[in-house]
Amino acid sequence: MSEPLDHVARIQWEWARERPDLDVSPQGVIGRLHRLAGHLTEQLCVVYRRYGLGEGEFDVLATLRRGGAPFERAPGELAAFTMVTTGAMTKRLDRLERDGLVTRRPSESDGRGRVVALTAAGRELIDRAFAEHMRNERRLLQDLSAEEAALLESLLTTWLARFETPH
Repeated sequence: MSEPLDHVARIQWEWARERPDLDVSPQGVIGRLHRLAGHLTEQLCVVYRRYGLGEGEFDVLATLRRGGAPFERAPGELAAFTMVTTGAMTKRLDRLERDGLVTRRPSESDGRGRVVALTAAGRELIDRAFAEHMRNERRLLQDLSAEEAALLESLLTTWLARFETPH
């Protein structure tokens, strides 16, 4: 080992030494993606916290905002878009409603259903937070060239499509 190894390479080296019968090369990709995801989430959450939001609350507000006027969706639809259970969504909505960022009202088309809508304060907050979020994501990618970022996006898009069905 002549040059310094990153965390994943050190783990691979140790496993290769201890279990030479196993191919540990998948750790090079999976391990680095896992570690990178943790670093990225940590950096993204810094921005959310500046606006008094957690990752989940940011996601709910962004989902309502990007849906366009009138900036409302059913709770079940929000849960599906944000990939959380309806129970987890209820907790997020309780907090956002308490903070005056969303309202809940009965659905006009479904007597048993509810509708969640952004308030003016919620829209103003998510517009500011999302603009800073985009600046932060750009900062996080700045160490990659435009070509590297495009190649990485293409590879990740292809791979993710094998796990998820498009909507």
